Amino acid sequence: MGHLDLTSMFLLGLFGTGHCLGMCGPLVLAVPAATGRFSSHVLYNLGRMMTYTAVGAIMGGIAGGMAVMAQAGGADPLDWTVRVQVGFSLIAAVFLLALGMARLGFLPEPGWMATASPSKIPGFKNVLIAGREGSLAGMFLFGLFMGFLPCGLSFAAFARALASGGPLEGGILAAAFAVGTLPGLLLLGTGFSRVAVKYRRYSDPVSGTIMVGMAASLLAAAWQAMG
Repeated sequence: MGHLDLTSMFLLGLFGTGHCLGMCGPLVLAVPAATGRFSSHVLYNLGRMMTYTAVGAIMGGIAGGMAVMAQAGGADPLDWTVRVQVGFSLIAAVFLLALGMARLGFLPEPGWMATASPSKIPGFKNVLIAGREGSLAGMFLFGLFMGFLPCGLSFAAFARALASGGPLEGGILAAAFAVGTLPGLLLLGTGFSRVAVKYRRYSDPVSGTIMVGMAASLLAAAWQAMG
């Protein structure tokens, strides 16, 4: 993981602002914005970013965990680490390529993204009610739940975290993506957000190109490791 990886993840979140506002904007206006307090936005986004970071850490830890299990079974740790890393890099690259092509308009987005919803998580309705009542704790929990909202951008970030090599690296990469999404959602309702939505048709291809670029980078790294 280098500066280019972190920058790419940040730009993926930043150029995906129009998409984020389209998906999350109505919910943000209906819950955090309805309280009239800036602290509600801060806590909501803090919860959302923590979920992104945690999921990224889990995804990053999967490959490392498999390598450790292989080592415990007597396999060559270096050989298995390379094998696992290459395998997850290929999986992540395919996922990123598919999502990037969907963002560019060459493929349809997976249908399951439209049916999956955090509302199906037990306790979501209670959290939503607490947030609407202005509870700061409820607002933070609402943000945690909304971090699981099905989204091609966040799933692309998680796919990249899968190939990061460890939980720390995966968490940092996902956090960089989350920071990129922050300005648009914090400034929801201002002129900035209206401009972001207006020019979404330009920013979506950029975010799709970034995904495809990430996929190409992972494929190149996997090829080099296999050589």
